[in-house]
Amino acid sequence: QVQLVESGGGLVQAGDSLRLSCAASGGTFSSYTMGWFRQAPGKEREFVAAMPYIDDTTYYSSSVKGRFTISRDNAKNTVYLQMNTLKPEDTAIYYCAASSAMIINKAVMYKHWGQGTQVTVSS
Repeated sequence: QVQLVESGGGLVQAGDSLRLSCAASGGTFSSYTMGWFRQAPGKEREFVAAMPYIDDTTYYSSSVKGRFTISRDNAKNTVYLQMNTLKPEDTAIYYCAASSAMIINKAVMYKHWGQGTQVTVSS
């Protein structure tokens, strides 16, 4: 059973950057597809980015592509989300998740979730 702990959220202004981290423990990190999701108030949880365990390919939602970068360090059991040019609509709780499956953009495929970290972007 893998445990995930996110960090790095905060309050920033539009145009600023943040880097989220997600530290994993209790499992074989390199064997998991790692994803980031977010949930804004009153909205459903949505896919943000993911990296499958099989290679270094990265996947992004259209709303963040070109601004966000996902990366992972298997030696540190950590996945990151670098967020640049933040917009007020990026405001949400950001969740890190781990999956044994190859389907990367469906929350239901992720069995392990962190507690989330709040990102607030002011205009």
